[in-house]
Amino acid sequence: MKTPVVSWQCGARTFRIGARPLVMGILNVTPDSFSDGGRHATTEAAVRRGLEMAAEGADIIDVGGESTRPGAEPVPETEEMARVIPVIRALAKAFTGGAPALSVDTRKAVTADAALGAGAVIVNDVTALAGDPEMVGTVRRHGAGAVLMHMKGEPATMQRAPHYDDVTAEVSDYLAGRLAALQAAGLDPAALALDPGIGFGKTADHNLKMLAGLPALVALGRPVVVGVSRKKFIGVITGRDPDARMAGSLAAAVWSAFQGAGVWRVHDVKESVDAARMMAALREEMVEWTG
Repeated sequence: MKTPVVSWQCGARTFRIGARPLVMGILNVTPDSFSDGGRHATTEAAVRRGLEMAAEGADIIDVGGESTRPGAEPVPETEEMARVIPVIRALAKAFTGGAPALSVDTRKAVTADAALGAGAVIVNDVTALAGDPEMVGTVRRHGAGAVLMHMKGEPATMQRAPHYDDVTAEVSDYLAGRLAALQAAGLDPAALALDPGIGFGKTADHNLKMLAGLPALVALGRPVVVGVSRKKFIGVITGRDPDARMAGSLAAAVWSAFQGAGVWRVHDVKESVDAARMMAALREEMVEWTG
């Protein structure tokens, strides 16, 4: 069966997501992110890594200046902007034509506004645009794309015994509700993508159930973004430390794509691009073989 194509409108960029998942590279300009905190904490190091990601084939580069790992505390917006805006501005200047799109990973409207003005075209918000009352207007004014993520609680407390009666149904219902609310607020649904928030207020078992139940989220008709890269549940299953979880991360990402996910948010860009290209080739061959 041919893979359906879903369009995602992000400013002047239109992504058509089909057989090959898009690869969104994670660029944390932070000292304390769970896997790569401190590696790209300066503007120079972050820009250098962004250029590497582009050369490795990233479709999107997601720049964040505030860690949302379990237990993380909020960062003042002035500090967050000081971290991410120079990086986004420099990468936007360097990228032309078919180069990667830029995304800002933030829950603060002031940061989002500055980032979109500096060259980003996507807001990746762990609160699904609900955490800051000015965020919806900011996204609408810029005509930006947005990723709506599910998170149970706040980063500082979200992993303290999270409970669901049915994680797949509850996450899907929440994101369906956000889609409806944001459309009513004047956002174009074509600009919105959905993220189940793997690891955000979820145990290892919740994460596995959510990945197995992704078709319920895909059925909402918008691109699904999955971020499994190096996360704790992969360590629980494999016994590996974060830097040794690439194989487990790729396995989970490939599984998610066969369940309909269209965007992978990853640390290991080069390897993920190879996996996505291989998936696309196999899917095309399957279509030919099945007629």
